Amino acid sequence: MDGDIRLGSRERRHLLQLYRSPADPAIRLRAHIVLLLADGRTWADICAVLYCSSRTVALWKERFLTGGEGALQGRPRGRESAWRPFWSTMLVIWATIWTPRNFGFRRSRWSCEALMILLWERHQVNVSSETIRRRLREAGLVWRRPRPVLGLVDPRKKQKLRELRQLLAHLPDDEVAVFQDEVDINTNPKIGSMWMFKGRQAEVQTPGDNEKRYLAGSQNWRTRTLIITPGWQREGRNSELFCRHLDDLRRHLRRYRKIHVICDNARFHDPQRCRKVREYLQAWGHRIELHFLPTRSPDTNPVEKVWWRLHEQITRNHRCSSMEELLDQVIEWLEEEGPECMETSLYQRKSAA
Repeated sequence: MDGDIRLGSRERRHLLQLYRSPADPAIRLRAHIVLLLADGRTWADICAVLYCSSRTVALWKERFLTGGEGALQGRPRGRESAWRPFWSTMLVIWATIWTPRNFGFRRSRWSCEALMILLWERHQVNVSSETIRRRLREAGLVWRRPRPVLGLVDPRKKQKLRELRQLLAHLPDDEVAVFQDEVDINTNPKIGSMWMFKGRQAEVQTPGDNEKRYLAGSQNWRTRTLIITPGWQREGRNSELFCRHLDDLRRHLRRYRKIHVICDNARFHDPQRCRKVREYLQAWGHRIELHFLPTRSPDTNPVEKVWWRLHEQITRNHRCSSMEELLDQVIEWLEEEGPECMETSLYQRKSAA
């Protein structure tokens, strides 16, 4: 019997808490050894019950006698870590604000290895690339594809938007405004996420020989109705399609004295750069007036939201074997659901006339 360890009620209660808590199993084992020793169990019994060696029993008996309950927490293994919170802050700043070229690296984006080298060169902190990866994740950083954005901004963007808002806010009842744009439809489907079994990548069959067709579309600002002009086979996104679409607008909106067409700055939309559009407006300028959105600002055209949802719901991962089948689905969706997609946060809506 070993009577070297004597426990008071308080010590026993704390050791029982360590033994019963779902903490580190190594600490639970140490507390269990001390409790059994205090109960007078032999070392042979303790080793048989806990499946440990007599050396382990001797180690934790000695540490408890010299250091008490705190000694059961153990000592940190290995050398003292050189890591400090300051290094984590520096890593986040380097990875999110600076580029590798700012520090002389011949690369465009950071890797954990490059950050590891920089940390050593700047502060003589020697850690592994895996430690760098863990610290970045602990700081809330993830490795994902960034979103591309246009770096150039139209210097007259605010002025153009102000003018368009004025136009829409004071639109007479006998005039109408539409937002116009083109969209491309392809028999080779756009690929998007879908449900599949883990480890078994799903397949989306493609025709192989891609066929493309353009649609010109305009959305009535008041009623949200869509007017669509399908392009001919092998007809590109050009002035001929645009002028045919203007003809469709004149026919569908003949009750209005003037049609204001708000479109992007494509070359074939601009009468100053495109002869066919200039000649068309010379004949029909009394009924159709073009207005241009800010350059490099697709987010200012509400009909872009319609095209985005069209791709999400119809063309992405589609199974159509022919362009005719795909166009039928596209036109059906645009006629039934497309008008509900108009984004109006940039412009104040005028009630339907």
